[in-house]
Amino acid sequence: MIYVVGHTAIDHICTVSDLPPPNGSSTILGRTIFFGGGAANIAAGISRLGEACTLISAVGGDFPGSEYDRWQKSLGLAQQFFEVPLEHTPTAFMFTDGKGDQITFFEWGASKIFPESVAPSLPFVHLATADPDFNCRVAEEAEFCTFDPGQDLHRYSRAQLERILSHVDILFANHHEVESMSRTLGTSKEALANRVPMAVFTMGAGGSEFSRGCEKERIPALCVSMVDPTGAGDAYRAGFLAAMKKGYSPLVCCRIGTVTASFAVEVAGCQNNLPTWDLMEDRYRREYGALESPVTGEDTVHPGWR
Repeated sequence: MIYVVGHTAIDHICTVSDLPPPNGSSTILGRTIFFGGGAANIAAGISRLGEACTLISAVGGDFPGSEYDRWQKSLGLAQQFFEVPLEHTPTAFMFTDGKGDQITFFEWGASKIFPESVAPSLPFVHLATADPDFNCRVAEEAEFCTFDPGQDLHRYSRAQLERILSHVDILFANHHEVESMSRTLGTSKEALANRVPMAVFTMGAGGSEFSRGCEKERIPALCVSMVDPTGAGDAYRAGFLAAMKKGYSPLVCCRIGTVTASFAVEVAGCQNNLPTWDLMEDRYRREYGALESPVTGEDTVHPGWR
């Protein structure tokens, strides 16, 4: 079982002519509403790939029985929710320009309950966007912990970043988050990667790279027709984590993450084009050749990951 901690949210995704400067304005060219939230996106991706997954999240009184609730249940996704009846389910407002650059405004809603919630002790957990203190406490209790700060990175103090990184087995971050964490910690990208047993950094169209000690590898992005970049990173992490749970090597996990992300960007909405394992494997085969057997030959986290 993979546990994913963080936000379940409703995404309002807008395409705009350009991202305006402070006190400026821009024309909204289109607006759609989708299922989202970093943790929920990752959990949905893992479930679509056939791995058992539990989402630990916070939802408002508008969620139970909703279309989003029914969608998660249809995926076989286990829900371990803090329900806050008088709050909204968290809501994100995202604005993307023609170059693929994006800004986001986020209403926490029910997620405001995280700081006062008891942190569970979990065997294999991925920490996505959520309250920094809650994530720190979950990391301290976990047997195996992976972490991506996502768009909540600005909420982490230096002390909280220091605290959580000391308990993380794998750090995920995009190039913007790497730059921000490096500034906050007063360190370099290389030194940041060396603070954890393994780091996986994504760079949009520039692909991704992983480092583990002296082992480093660069994985190019796939050439696909991009409609919406929103959720690409979440899909990458879903593919990576599902592959890791099956016992694949770090390089293969990165490739599977890359392939999973390539599906997500082909349509608008973070959860609208997540592949099954068979669909992922078919594209993997076309890009990289046959998918080799897992390292462990069993459905577990390989001891070499630590």
